[in-house]
Amino acid sequence: GIVGVFGYGGGIVGRYSDLPKRFPGVEHFHTVRVAQPSSKNYSTKHLRALMDLWVKYGSGMTNFHGSTGDIILLGTRTENLEPLFWDMTHDLNQDLGGSGSNLRTPANCIGQSRCEWSCYDTEECCYFLTMKYQDEIHRPAFPYKFKFKFSGCANDCVAAIARSDIAVIGTWRDNIRIDQAAVKEYVAGNYSPNAGAHSGRDWGKFNIQKEVIQLCPTGCM
Repeated sequence: GIVGVFGYGGGIVGRYSDLPKRFPGVEHFHTVRVAQPSSKNYSTKHLRALMDLWVKYGSGMTNFHGSTGDIILLGTRTENLEPLFWDMTHDLNQDLGGSGSNLRTPANCIGQSRCEWSCYDTEECCYFLTMKYQDEIHRPAFPYKFKFKFSGCANDCVAAIARSDIAVIGTWRDNIRIDQAAVKEYVAGNYSPNAGAHSGRDWGKFNIQKEVIQLCPTGCM
């Protein structure tokens, strides 16, 4: 059967048992997809509130993100969906994610919030498009699901290439920039190698050819 919340075509994945009399505990076992924040950064207060809500209205079992994105809340009954949705949106300011033949909730890597390699602001890009396409996320309009994913660099930590239809990958568009003055200070020993992590041992004289040039993965230097 088809199940959901009023006004939304996506966000709830209907699950019913073929043997309800034999397994009454899973007669209904609907899955709720909840939109994740950019980079999946939460406060512990918000996480606890979400879990309290799910214990109140559902099984308490979750699958956080996995390969598909979204907060996945596993197992609740039809009559619990509207009360859960009301509390989630009104008390936690938290919306449903996408499911079915629609635009799935956009996802991104941790970007500039924590990663030095990010070439653009993946969080801002993901948030902007999530807000822009709310109607397409919640009201399926496509013949099949459709996904955006945003990776800040070619490491592609969010698996945008493998798991999306439009993959946005940050790349460096300029020449390699080297602070020659800082290099000289480093070679001279005025900067502690590796921030002093290996300072308890004599590693010998610094060899820039061996320790930097030959370790460049692209050979660009």
